[in-house]
Amino acid sequence: MAIEVRGVTKRYGTRTVVDDLTFSCEPGTVTGFLGPNGAGKSTTLRILTSLAQADAGEALVGGRRFVDLENPARTMGVMLDATALGRGRTGLETLRLAERTLRMPAGRAEEILERVGLADAARKRVGGYSYGMRQRLGIGVALIGEPKVLVLDEPANGLDPEGIRWMRRLLRSFADSGGTVLLSSHQLREVQATVDRLVVINQGRVVREGTLEELTTTRGTRVGAEQPQALLAALQREEVPHVARLDGLVDAELAPADMGRLALREQIVLTSLGVAESGGLEEVFFSLTGAAEAQPDATLPGQQAPGLPGPGSPSHPAPADRIPATIA
Repeated sequence: MAIEVRGVTKRYGTRTVVDDLTFSCEPGTVTGFLGPNGAGKSTTLRILTSLAQADAGEALVGGRRFVDLENPARTMGVMLDATALGRGRTGLETLRLAERTLRMPAGRAEEILERVGLADAARKRVGGYSYGMRQRLGIGVALIGEPKVLVLDEPANGLDPEGIRWMRRLLRSFADSGGTVLLSSHQLREVQATVDRLVVINQGRVVREGTLEELTTTRGTRVGAEQPQALLAALQREEVPHVARLDGLVDAELAPADMGRLALREQIVLTSLGVAESGGLEEVFFSLTGAAEAQPDATLPGQQAPGLPGPGSPSHPAPADRIPATIA
């Protein structure tokens, strides 16, 4: 079951947080959703889970809005904020409540506790859990309805190395069985070790999308010019694949010698010319987003970010079979 974000725009006051955003996630893939603070990731996830309404465009799961699905949480499992879990319940009580709410067979809660590695802490109150344990429990809530799609925000936060390895295996197994995973994270090294596709956004727009290999394998030339726009126009006319970096340079899939010939023919003065070298996902991320300059995502007054309010909260009353996020 695919996720489709089509031309989504969202404004808070005079600020456009998401700007004509379009991307998709296909079954069998783990897609990393990356961007600096303020890029619009959390807002996009709120729109996808029907906690916010787009001003234009649509975000669909299997061709329908999340709120219009017959059994939302049994179609798409969501964890946007593990700290929203009710601290007074035990882990087992939390999952049994989800089990009953989603009309899952008895015993599903115990099965999930085993799967997320919390069987020994089943009767411990969530308030006594470590952050990493709450992350595991939040993922368990997302999984309990046997969904076809998973949407997770920063799932590796608080996990120790063993927990991170467990999460990688879990997501890979889920995708390999035909599931669709959308994973938002700031931990670039863990993203690179987990995902097979990437969507990178900045200032509410997609700046790069493709497979992990496509984005992290640099081919060709890194070049600078006195007139960058003239260089970009020439590359476009010649249909040479290229990416404009925020430092003013351009990575183009063209050998340095051929780039020199193109510049000479077009009478473009080059200021630098060399073989492009990739430092992996981290280097690609910073070159595309200039992340150090980003500002926090806008949120509405009284609205949680990036988590979801629990069922029955004033901002999002939920029917019995709709628990899109962690149970408060």
